Amino acid sequence: MAYNLKDEADTKEYIENLGTEYRFGCYHEKKPDVCHLLGDFMEAIKQDYEKAGKLYKVNCEDFNWGHSCFKLGNYLFTGKGNFKPDHVKATESFDKGCELGFSDACLHAGLMRTSKISQVPRNHELARDKFDHGCSLNNAQCCFYISGMFLAGIENSNIEKDMEKAFTYSKKACELGNVYACANLSQMYKKGDGVQKDQEKAEQYRKIALEMQDQLTKPFRSISFEEGG
Repeated sequence: MAYNLKDEADTKEYIENLGTEYRFGCYHEKKPDVCHLLGDFMEAIKQDYEKAGKLYKVNCEDFNWGHSCFKLGNYLFTGKGNFKPDHVKATESFDKGCELGFSDACLHAGLMRTSKISQVPRNHELARDKFDHGCSLNNAQCCFYISGMFLAGIENSNIEKDMEKAFTYSKKACELGNVYACANLSQMYKKGDGVQKDQEKAEQYRKIALEMQDQLTKPFRSISFEEGG
């Protein structure tokens, strides 16, 4: 049946049928990807956060669906869906989502161990490992965060300043679309930090960063480039 989604009645029927399909695929066919979609349906369409949270929890713990572990972690962190805020359990969910290959879960697993607002003990070495895993899954933010760790090193940890590693991770983050990583690459080529000096490439990455900045729809802090060598 073709639906006219500009028609209110057709749109309502389409949404209800979609929910029915998700319920069948989840409860009867036991498909974890469909169970996750049902959770998203409950969250976004029905705005029933309690049911959505329960779906994410079961789909993470019983069906090992990484994206659901990530969503469960967010619910546990904020106390959404009648969950009590629990940063430790949230981190455990992010860890599991990361292990199951959902890169944003790796990002959050790392941030939970470095953020001042997290109640989880700081562990920069473990955070680095989570970011590294996320970077291997092509998460630009993970690559950027780990590059930042190597740019300056972390006090009271075994993470020392390593400009060559910082360059490697910055390059991948830039290739994955992180504008700040591209800006950092420009400076590294300009100064010869972690890579041989190359003014042509410094200018190339400066232009790439500025082009990315122009394409972004959300306003953010402008990137400034040093004039001195």
